[in-house]
Amino acid sequence: MTTDAADAWQQWHEKRVEKVSAPYGPLALTATYWVEDHPAGRLPDIPGIWVVDGEGVVLTAVEADGLSVDGRPFAGAVRLAADSGPEAEARVAFGEKRLFVLVREAVWGVRVYDPEAEARRAFKGIVATEYDPRWSVPGRFTPYDDPRTVRVDNADGRERGLALAGELAFTLDGQELTLQVAQQGDGLLWAVFADATSGDSSFRFRFLYPAAPDAEGRTTVDFNRAQLPPCAFADHFICPFPPPGNTLDAAIGAGERALG
Repeated sequence: MTTDAADAWQQWHEKRVEKVSAPYGPLALTATYWVEDHPAGRLPDIPGIWVVDGEGVVLTAVEADGLSVDGRPFAGAVRLAADSGPEAEARVAFGEKRLFVLVREAVWGVRVYDPEAEARRAFKGIVATEYDPRWSVPGRFTPYDDPRTVRVDNADGRERGLALAGELAFTLDGQELTLQVAQQGDGLLWAVFADATSGDSSFRFRFLYPAAPDAEGRTTVDFNRAQLPPCAFADHFICPFPPPGNTLDAAIGAGERALG
């Protein structure tokens, strides 16, 4: 083990704990409401009238509702697009709560982030395996000729499309393995995977974010930084399950395993 790599992992782990336990981090999510499920526009425990209108949501409220928009007390009607920034900067607030607007496959929703959430108060940390260099190996990314979308179950019981950009190949303990991966706008890869430890000594599936590959497709597959998905912290996230082929026979005894 190199001291530098172990220290870098420790810093990463500490930042992960800090991020998930932040006032508006994943542990603060207390609800996700899909507007179409509430045709009268009344969302449970949230003031105002929320109605989908074209490419957005129109919120109508009176001053007595106690809502604020862009940091100011709100009364009237406002069209809301999906929030793109941090949850703490959601345009709509209700006291200390943040009401975060999202859209998935043209279905609009509102998430409630509450710093006083029970899960946040009860949080005792993330169980993670200490850094071990054998879990960090070279990988090679091969993009598909055309990006593809597969339908996968999500944590909320609905099926949605998961866009995949290519295949990531690597060798672990002499075993040749592959993962289907997405690619984000900054080039970072994203894999949703399960392995022989899933549902036993680790959460039922995890996320991995290998660095953007170079011009020849080379990157590093570092399972020391395997992450718990957001739905491990709150039931109201809609994390995708692993796509076909992303359940590995290998036992990945590395990375984040469970809540403390």
